[in-house]
Amino acid sequence: MAKTSKTSVDLSTKSVLLAATDQNMNLYENRLASFESWPLTGDCMCTPARMAGAGFYHCPTRNEPDLTRCYVCFKEMDGWEPSDDPAKEHARSVDCALVRLGKKSEDMTALDVLGLEKARAKNRACKFLELAAAEMGEAMRKVKYELDKVRRKKR
Repeated sequence: MAKTSKTSVDLSTKSVLLAATDQNMNLYENRLASFESWPLTGDCMCTPARMAGAGFYHCPTRNEPDLTRCYVCFKEMDGWEPSDDPAKEHARSVDCALVRLGKKSEDMTALDVLGLEKARAKNRACKFLELAAAEMGEAMRKVKYELDKVRRKKR
C-alpha cells in the first residue's frame, strides 16, 4: 500500500481513483512532502524538489520504492536513475496538460490551475474506467472458469 509516512495518506492507484486521496497534490509543497522516504539522495538530478517541480509525487510500493505519479495525467514512473531529469522524463508525456502548460507552480495563474484541475478530472475519470474495466474483465474470467468447471462435471 502506497502511503506517505507523515500524513498516512493512501496513495495507491485504487485509493487515488476511488477516494481522491491525492486531492492535495496539486500543491508543490504537498508533492515535495511526499518524498520523505525517497530512495535517491545526494548529488543527483532527481531530487525531491525537482521531482515535485515536475509534477510528481512519491507513491512507493513494496516492489517499487521509487514509484512516482503525475498529479495531473496520473502517469506512473519508476526505475529512476540518479542522472534522470524529471522534467525531461515527464516531457515524454505529450498528452499531459501540465507538460503542455510548461510553467512552474509559482508562475501559474488561477486560470492555469483551473485548466489543470479540469484535465486532472478528465484523466481521473479515464483511469477509473480503465481500472473498472480491468476488474470487470477479471471477474468475467473467474465466472467463465467456474462455468467451464460445471460443464466438465456434467459430461
